[in-house]
Amino acid sequence: MGILQLFLVLCIFFASSVVGFGVDPALRISVFDELRLGDGFDGLTQVQGFHSETRAFHFQGSSREVRASAEVSAQMVKKLKGKNEFTVLATVKQDRLNSGVILSVHQSDHRFLELESSGQRSEVRLHYRTKNQQDHTEVFPYSLADDQWHKVSVAVSASHVILHVDCNRIYERVVEAPSMDIPEDTSFWLGQRNAAHGFFKGVMQDVEVLVMPQGYISQCPDLNRTCPTCNDFHGLVQKIMELQDILAKTSSKLSRAEEKMNGLDGCYCERTCSVKGVIYREDEGWTDGCKNCTCTNGTVHCEAISCPPPQCPAGTAPAYIKGACCKECQPVCLFGGRELVEGDQRAVRDSSGRCLLFECRDKSMHRVVPTEPCPELNCPESEQIALSNRCCKVCRGHDFCSEGHGCMEHSDCVNLEAGDCCVCKDGFRPLRDDNAYCDDIDECAEGKHYCRENTMCVNTPGSFMCICHTGYIRIDDYSCTEHDECLSGLHNCDENALCFNMVGGHSCSCKPGYTGNGTVCKAMCDGLCQNGGTCVSPNKCVCQQGFTGSRCETDIDECADGFVECDSKSTCVNLPGWYHCECRDGYHDNGLFSANGESCVDINECKTGRNTCANDTVCFNLEGGYDCRCPHGHNCTGDCIHDNKVKHSGQIWVLDNDRCSVCSCQAGQVMCRRMVCDCDNPNADLFCCPECDPRLSSQCLHQNGLLTYGSGDTWVENCQQCQCLQGQVDCWPLPCPPVDCEFTVVPEGECCPRCVTDPCQADTIRNDITKTCTDEHNISRFSGSSWIKHGTECTLCQCKNGHICCSVDPMCL
Repeated sequence: MGILQLFLVLCIFFASSVVGFGVDPALRISVFDELRLGDGFDGLTQVQGFHSETRAFHFQGSSREVRASAEVSAQMVKKLKGKNEFTVLATVKQDRLNSGVILSVHQSDHRFLELESSGQRSEVRLHYRTKNQQDHTEVFPYSLADDQWHKVSVAVSASHVILHVDCNRIYERVVEAPSMDIPEDTSFWLGQRNAAHGFFKGVMQDVEVLVMPQGYISQCPDLNRTCPTCNDFHGLVQKIMELQDILAKTSSKLSRAEEKMNGLDGCYCERTCSVKGVIYREDEGWTDGCKNCTCTNGTVHCEAISCPPPQCPAGTAPAYIKGACCKECQPVCLFGGRELVEGDQRAVRDSSGRCLLFECRDKSMHRVVPTEPCPELNCPESEQIALSNRCCKVCRGHDFCSEGHGCMEHSDCVNLEAGDCCVCKDGFRPLRDDNAYCDDIDECAEGKHYCRENTMCVNTPGSFMCICHTGYIRIDDYSCTEHDECLSGLHNCDENALCFNMVGGHSCSCKPGYTGNGTVCKAMCDGLCQNGGTCVSPNKCVCQQGFTGSRCETDIDECADGFVECDSKSTCVNLPGWYHCECRDGYHDNGLFSANGESCVDINECKTGRNTCANDTVCFNLEGGYDCRCPHGHNCTGDCIHDNKVKHSGQIWVLDNDRCSVCSCQAGQVMCRRMVCDCDNPNADLFCCPECDPRLSSQCLHQNGLLTYGSGDTWVENCQQCQCLQGQVDCWPLPCPPVDCEFTVVPEGECCPRCVTDPCQADTIRNDITKTCTDEHNISRFSGSSWIKHGTECTLCQCKNGHICCSVDPMCL
């Protein structure tokens, strides 16, 4: 069955199965409930909402901090992590012209999911991270900040995004698929981006995230899906490719296994074990110290003997005896208020200072008469030590171990000040609490070794060895490699990095003065290069085209500097980092979009109806405009028709939807212009003239927290144009010139995509699922799919519109 036929079958299946809609609580994140709003958040007041079924809150002020605790944030992130189908829903009544964030899930500067409404620019923005770990903003031209109630939902399914407002489908787009590989320490904010920016002002109700496809049906039940989502379809295709990959690998392994089994037919060998010169047969067992051992298939398997606590009768106590692993009950003697076991000795001195030695035998203490006098000591009296179990003193540092000890194999006798003790050798662990018996630690089985790639760990008594795989040569005790890529030059280290040969490959480390992962090394500058500038050497920034300055902080005004010659029908408009020739009033582009404005052609206002001539005048088209002429022999009023209303000649008025624009009617033509700002006038409209606002409350803090901007100031930050308006920061993506090509890439340090011919260099591709690739197993791969190349662990291959592109997976480096 073909993919298209399968897709139609799925459509029929979903159409017949979706008859109602319910939401599993495990798939719903009710933000108000999770954050426990109403429990003392500053700047929030519970108010009447769009309906009375759930709570609503009024968000006001800019000294609030509405965020989830680390524990709650981790729970919500856990539901979102790794998902590629989800919907953000909210019912909002946003203050007019406010620009604020409804919901934000971010870590540092990386926004994994953020829904923002800009009243200043009448936009709804969805910020997220793409699968290639790039920050992306999708902009929907729509105004929510009108002080009216709106139901808003943004549904994401793989690379498909749908915006609903008031249950109307406003936009439906195919975008770069978001990556929801969200770190656990991500922050979850409501009504703001952080403690200083993006404050939403107005009322919110029913803010939810549904981790499921078509979640907007929860908000608008009358909207029901009849076909599978993009993610359903892409998921099915991905599963088919995964099964193909598993089938190819399984077939290869089965073939090799059959070859080995054929070689073993008719072969039988009994394998024995040799331990300390003794040969043991298959399944034969023996005791080795404190271990029970068995010979199994030529390998010795030992287990430590488990010693149950002995139940000793009265008059006895558990103690170790020579030749036994576990403690056994021994008769005890009472001497000086302490219990001694059989064989223990104690020395006491009588009133005359004479030393008497007693030994515990048969439950009573017996005096031991010394057969020889104490040896003469060759150390001063201050260095002589009296012992509790003998009458003769010894010199400090006496070698007790040389007198005999009970430390067995793999245990060393260590001298103490008044005796000795047993200590397990390195690589061994004790089998008894006195360390007399010790067992080898299998560093290989327990993962306590340092063997690296291309080696095999082999356990040895007290240690381990790293044996090189066949075909590899040793680098050091723990590493082997097939060849030295650093010496041969077959490495991927940056020219400003040092190459170090490693097991099965190499590593790269940036030289002093550079930073990066070694494959890419960037020079470190004293201060960041702004506006996409690149630090090419210490304290030297190379600026993107359109910027200049030691830190690329200054935009080049190509229009003012005379670098641009636009056609007479257009005017030069400077933008951060670039410019364009925009058609003058009275002209429009013919669709060819030439850079110098040559594609601008005259608009016939008379034919298109884009004129304001009153009914008593006749519209006459002119190059770049029109004229309202009075017919011969008539007396004309010179009035204008504007917004279907009559404006008298000479009349001046302010636009209803833009209080900052003033219009006038002159001889049938309406002329509008922005209000002229006079900051010396105390009655200046600060909304229209933000640059005249001297109040500290109208200033804005830059994202880095180090700079302050006045109302009306603009700046560029992270490929976004930002503006401060009455204390609020609003940022939107920098405009980029259109690109019409199959493969595009955004060069590092730049903001706009460029066309490339090599698909393997492209960041973005218009995937065509009809174009496939054939991998090393002759399996057809769909465009957009990826797989690990057979026989490797780190070579990641992708099918890009019929082209196979392979590279080393950066996760392996």
